[in-house]
Amino acid sequence: MTALLVGEDGLARCSWAGSTPDYLTYHDTEWGVPVRGEQPLYERLTLEAFQSGLSWLTILRKREAFRNAFARFDPEKVAAFDETDRSRLMADASIVRNRLKIDAAITNARAVVALRDDGGLDELFWSFAPTDHVRPTGPEDFRAVSAESKALAKALKRTGFVFVGPTTMYAAMQACGVVDDHVEGCHRAGVR
Repeated sequence: MTALLVGEDGLARCSWAGSTPDYLTYHDTEWGVPVRGEQPLYERLTLEAFQSGLSWLTILRKREAFRNAFARFDPEKVAAFDETDRSRLMADASIVRNRLKIDAAITNARAVVALRDDGGLDELFWSFAPTDHVRPTGPEDFRAVSAESKALAKALKRTGFVFVGPTTMYAAMQACGVVDDHVEGCHRAGVR
């Protein structure tokens, strides 16, 4: 497995970005770009939880449907979802219909709202940014968890979040730019 792939445009990218046009666009425009703010972070955490056990491409292609189904990821609105909303979501074929993940999205919205009194999700999430992160140079450097993702998962669980394991949190940290895991030589490496 190679770490880099040079596209038809002559740009070197993380090799995973070359498998589909959707991944290429996501890699070049979103992955690793710092995400700040309660609503965007809640959206990313929710989508990462839904991705658990599935391909990220599945979630990426259903993202707009998720936004429509979950009130544009407005934590206040999702926190108020009830059994009628759960039934609606379970019947919505445009999203991933998994009861545990749907319940997690609602539970986590309530946790996001509750966090507002203690600095908010943005402050908590970004407080786990590593100070000594080393950019991967090849496949041997790829990781699924870090000390920071383990600590973030524990902190979120203590505040009432669910479906936020260390692997899911590491993926969220990568996606949200808390860690920059673009491979050395990728045209996006170090671009914030």
